[in-house]
Amino acid sequence: MRKLRSVLAGAALVILVGVLSACGQNSNQQAATKQVLNLPASAALDTIDLSKATGYGQTGNVFESFYRLGKNGKATAGLAKSAKVSADGKQYTFTLRNAKWSNGDPITAQDFVYSWRRTLNPKTKSPYAYLFEGIQNATAVSQGKMAASKLGIKATDQHTVVVTLDKAIPYFKVLMAYPLFAPQNQKVAEKYGKKYATKSQYMVYSGPFKITNWKGTNNKWSFVKNNQYWDKKVVKLQKINFTVVENASTSLDLYQSDKFDLTQLSSEQVATYKNSKAYIQYPYSYVSYVGYNFADSDATKRKVLNNQDIRQAFSLAVNRTQLAQKVIGDGTLIPTGFVSTDLAKNPTTGKDFSVEQKRGNTMSYDEKLAQQKWQTGLAATGVKKVSLTLLAANDNGSDQATSKVTQYLKGQWEKLFPGLTIKIQAVPSQIALTDRQKGDFDLTLAGWGADFNDPISFLQIPTTGTSYNYGKYNNSEYNQLVDSATNADANDPAKRWRDLVSASHVLLDDQGITPLYQSVYSYLQRSSVKGIIHNTAGTQWNYKYTYIK
Repeated sequence: MRKLRSVLAGAALVILVGVLSACGQNSNQQAATKQVLNLPASAALDTIDLSKATGYGQTGNVFESFYRLGKNGKATAGLAKSAKVSADGKQYTFTLRNAKWSNGDPITAQDFVYSWRRTLNPKTKSPYAYLFEGIQNATAVSQGKMAASKLGIKATDQHTVVVTLDKAIPYFKVLMAYPLFAPQNQKVAEKYGKKYATKSQYMVYSGPFKITNWKGTNNKWSFVKNNQYWDKKVVKLQKINFTVVENASTSLDLYQSDKFDLTQLSSEQVATYKNSKAYIQYPYSYVSYVGYNFADSDATKRKVLNNQDIRQAFSLAVNRTQLAQKVIGDGTLIPTGFVSTDLAKNPTTGKDFSVEQKRGNTMSYDEKLAQQKWQTGLAATGVKKVSLTLLAANDNGSDQATSKVTQYLKGQWEKLFPGLTIKIQAVPSQIALTDRQKGDFDLTLAGWGADFNDPISFLQIPTTGTSYNYGKYNNSEYNQLVDSATNADANDPAKRWRDLVSASHVLLDDQGITPLYQSVYSYLQRSSVKGIIHNTAGTQWNYKYTYIK
């Protein structure tokens, strides 16, 4: 769940999208299994090391865990042939199928043990180590306070993995479909040493495909069918070629000249192509929002940002319909809260979480009420004038909406709130991230995307003490509700759901963060591809069942 990055960095996460047929093939060629796709990538691969990755949008196609992510965010068959769960939900026993690595080595239970221990080794500095929280002793191991051998995973024989949890984790099965939890071949890792995962040939693969021609920094690479894969009979694609392109215009040109089989459209391009038969949209569980620095180093600013009325005023001053349709475009969704739409459904009623988290007078557009709350907030703080800096990234790939959003917010807030000045600080995303980590901001335009289909993937972020809570938000009622959902009520789906809905209500009432919009990405893709699976969270793109008609 790495995703407290600048707004629209979700475009970088969705590195590989769509899977479409190579153009210009006639039916005889297709019959001859010309199952080759040519796709754009919005960024180069930074690493293929599972323990060090900062995102897993594509790697579920080359690495597989106990399960893999199927349709609608559901866990489907992976390396586990079967699984047993204890009555209290704290122990899982996985029985592995007879699967092989891409080099022919058997995939064993010890490969899972080695992988998890390697990821949690403090020297690895895994950005995703926190996702292991709840697995017995995982936090202590990652902090170097306990030996890796104490981690709650063991191989009782070559095909049996036993995982012990500190507490029941309701979403544990879908979490185990995340590539982060996939096995790693210890023999291969030790053979290559420092070279391990630095090039595609210094890695072995457990998924439907394997990576070739990746040298660590290059802008072209391929996925090739893994003929050692346990379920290879259903994999029809022989090869997927990826090429990094710097902008949507170049990608569109290459699509139109038959070099690519799909292209992601910028918001400017959507107006031209939205009526095309090749036009398609894919939502993504990435919600962009305004974050507040509750621990601002400036006493006056800190006083202003800690005032609930002022934060509510900021939210009420945003016309999200206008922001989505006119400023950003591209079919952007209007969120009802911090948790994205189409992420999770009530276990009893089937109602989407986004429906239940709605809260009146928190995200509606109301200029009069916004101005009233602004004046109330100023009176309570004794502040008459304040200048706040809005931090945002300026290198967000093909979407290019950051500048428009920051200018919109500046215009709205300065228009409605006398005494307020907004200064925009647009910097490269890495600098923006560093500034957030240091707490060097007043307001920040940021975003979060779920790595698995559960509201906790969002709601754990604003809790006190989490590494991604850069603004140091602290609400005891909110913390208690999230804690109850995570611990006391973890094994009671109905109670847990109520905890999470209530927590979302508290967050909205308090405007601990101010949600703005949910990303939806638009593409042109050819019509000859079937079987692609897209999810809004986790490993977004599953090519296992894709084929060219």
